[in-house]
Amino acid sequence: MSRLLFPDTFKWGAATSAYQIEGAWNEDGRGPSIWDYFTRKPGCIEDGSSGDIACDHYHRWQDDIALMKDLGLQTYRFSIAWSRIMPDGRNSINQAGLDFYSRLVDMLLEQNIQPFATLYHWDLPQALQDTGGWPDRSTAEAFVTYADIVSRHLGDRVKQWITHNEPWCISFLGYQKGSKAPGMQDWTAALAASHHVLLSHGWAVPVIRQNSPQAEVGITLNFNPAVPASPSVADRDAARQHDGYFNRWFLDPLYGRQYPADMITTYTEADYLPTDHIPFIQDGDFSAIAVPTDFLGVNYYNRIIVRDESLPEQQNLPRTNFLAPKDEWTDMGWEVYPQGLYELLMRLHFEYQPGKLYITENGASYGDAPNGDKQIHDLRRTNYLRNHFIAAHQAIESGVPLAGYFVWSLMDNFEWEQGYTQRFGIVWVDYTTQERILKNSAIWYRNVITTNTVDTN
Repeated sequence: MSRLLFPDTFKWGAATSAYQIEGAWNEDGRGPSIWDYFTRKPGCIEDGSSGDIACDHYHRWQDDIALMKDLGLQTYRFSIAWSRIMPDGRNSINQAGLDFYSRLVDMLLEQNIQPFATLYHWDLPQALQDTGGWPDRSTAEAFVTYADIVSRHLGDRVKQWITHNEPWCISFLGYQKGSKAPGMQDWTAALAASHHVLLSHGWAVPVIRQNSPQAEVGITLNFNPAVPASPSVADRDAARQHDGYFNRWFLDPLYGRQYPADMITTYTEADYLPTDHIPFIQDGDFSAIAVPTDFLGVNYYNRIIVRDESLPEQQNLPRTNFLAPKDEWTDMGWEVYPQGLYELLMRLHFEYQPGKLYITENGASYGDAPNGDKQIHDLRRTNYLRNHFIAAHQAIESGVPLAGYFVWSLMDNFEWEQGYTQRFGIVWVDYTTQERILKNSAIWYRNVITTNTVDTN
């Protein structure tokens, strides 16, 4: 068996988010978030569930850190619930919320696990949504106040900060498609939301730097590499538009290129934006958004094959699909394509030169359950991770400054609109008893971390 050695400084970790694991939705002064409201709307969640209890991490965090230690995690990416810190999103500060994250950070450090904090992972305080949400510029201003409070409280110990997780999901899934909270379907609102999320990032970075000296600060984007279904001009153009909608709309302004001109044209022709001026963009916004950062977080799960559905021979086919047969898809219905991670990292490095990169999410949903001996033989997940680790190593060998890898997810959890029907964790969670069981993929991952190598077969 051959093994690939990673750099000595490479960091291995796992990731979670607050609403998906914490529970305790109305305890110790926490205010309601848009997900507390969204999960109570009939038909929004596949199994009718919510994150009210989730993995009960709010009460079991010490045991969960012990589990991280047992796995050998070197770093842990978690998110902070805005409404646990500021119940109304703007003014009042809930000390109990700050204290919870302070205790979490202290114990992580005691166990020699590096805390990697995400300030926003989709759980906007409902009070801010009631006054306009992300389509309103004042929400960006409120985020900076929130970032200031949290980084002043934790910045002496937390030295890696992510402002936002996946602005595309926040804006387009939340305000255009409506599949995630707050469940709106309004193109113009979604475009305004995307701008204000990026603007709040740009405004918050210097604030975090002031409060957390020597810290690394960045943002995490999710990527959906677009591949044309055929060499035809029509399919290549469809892939270009998908890339602009999903990837370049966020990458370009973050790296000083403003919004892609082709997508501005597309959105104005569709009447999503006015032709004379874009009202939510003000002087100085683009320079703020393009503030220098220390790293880019990369979330990768799959690519998309894109076809032009306006062609007569393709009108009855879906615009986006996968090439691999269904038996090679995850339980989410996503194609397994590790080569796409290598291609993505190479593109980001050479086309945008963001500097240091972290894979802040990568993983797979498979429902393998415990057998009679409480063993979980999730070989598909182990193979998924192995092949993506190999792709990451290939990128490093090609010159990409990849600094770390966070497996999604540490444990099974509330998977947004899919509820508890999907299991991404390397740790099994029994949602009735809250028992945690290491899956075989977790045991395999522990060996990867211990040796800093991955086997190639």
